[in-house]
Amino acid sequence: MEDDEILFNEIMTRYGQDILQLVFSYVRNKQLAEDLTQDIFVKCYKALHTYKQNAKLKTWLFKIASNHCKDYLRSWYFRKVIATEKMAEMTVSSGQNVEQAVLEHEEEQTIANAVLKLPMKYREVIYLFYFEDMSLKEIESVLDVNQNTVKSRLKRAKSLLKEELEDLDGGK
Repeated sequence: MEDDEILFNEIMTRYGQDILQLVFSYVRNKQLAEDLTQDIFVKCYKALHTYKQNAKLKTWLFKIASNHCKDYLRSWYFRKVIATEKMAEMTVSSGQNVEQAVLEHEEEQTIANAVLKLPMKYREVIYLFYFEDMSLKEIESVLDVNQNTVKSRLKRAKSLLKEELEDLDGGK
């Protein structure tokens, strides 16, 4: 039991920020990402005894986090309550978003915003491949999809990102 606690503390220290960033890439809300990350680490702690050494620890953690986020996004609460809140927020602050977008000229922010606009199945492969430096095989394991599917999603995501970034450049 004490060994589990030591391992768990090491996991939180080593992967906490990575998991938080992955979760944010799904939910696009800092506070919600922090709450879900806490839930994920509780889930990881409870499942620590099921971890098998044949998979990388990071891959195991990302799979738990990815599945937890997908479950949350499919939940009634997210589909009904959060969607309604977002619509209300957009009507109140739509002018602020335009003003903020004009003020944010940094290339990294522009790319991050473009990635966050992608549909989830493309956003997750871009995030895992480029931001987490995961191999196609690791992504296949995290997402439970065939490696060829990962490749095609990655190709499509790059194409969508290119279109989005070209539209942004053309709009200046």
